[in-house]
Amino acid sequence: MSILEVNDLGKVYGAGGGASIALADVSFSVEDGELISIVGPSGCGKTTLLKSIAGLIEPSSGSVAIAGTPVQGVPADLAVVFQDYSRSLFPWMKVGTNIAFPLAGLGLSRKEIAARVSECLAAVGLGGKEGRYPWELSGGMQQRVAIARALAYRPRILLMDEPFAAVDAQTRSELEDLTRSVHRSFDMTTIFVTHDIDESVYVANRVVVLRRSPGGVLAQVDIDLPEERDQIVTKADPEFIRRRREVAQYINEAASAS
Repeated sequence: MSILEVNDLGKVYGAGGGASIALADVSFSVEDGELISIVGPSGCGKTTLLKSIAGLIEPSSGSVAIAGTPVQGVPADLAVVFQDYSRSLFPWMKVGTNIAFPLAGLGLSRKEIAARVSECLAAVGLGGKEGRYPWELSGGMQQRVAIARALAYRPRILLMDEPFAAVDAQTRSELEDLTRSVHRSFDMTTIFVTHDIDESVYVANRVVVLRRSPGGVLAQVDIDLPEERDQIVTKADPEFIRRRREVAQYINEAASAS
């Protein structure tokens, strides 16, 4: 069953001779509980697509629907993890308060909120860090806090916009594994935007490749790898290598497609 439907989506910035077409005729669907990645050459409209899905910008044409309901404004059952964790967390609030912040309007008791905060911090490997401030944590730990905050909200759909681009390689690998782990644990539909080909294949069960601006769907690649993945073993798997090569070839084609 599809939880997300993107149909003939287009986005144009500006008007007249100065208009810039960011997206054109983008169509794909996402099944309930699926984890997909979206990848493409620089400037292909990945972030514009994600913001359109999130209701943060209004498309110029086409539509986005969640569970059959057209997206008009930010959906109540959706959360976003952005690339810049330093701007998404409130530095004057402790970690626990940061995570609890979006829960204030859900009608939960203090006990229920505290339980969610504790559960989600444990899920991202930060159990007991409720009393720390974001600036006391490393970049990777701050991004884990941002993920925990999204999980605590219990969205039906989690959007992740190049969430690990600003961390070092080792931390990135750990956060990739964390993404798969929390996806299984919380069973929420996840859309993962990245510019990294290896990451797109490793994290997801399907890769959507966008062509060069104006962005549109060039290809969709199913990733037939075990649910349990390992940074060393999986990336040496012939199936991973084959799918990585396939996505890379599409990226090369995408960069020259008009």
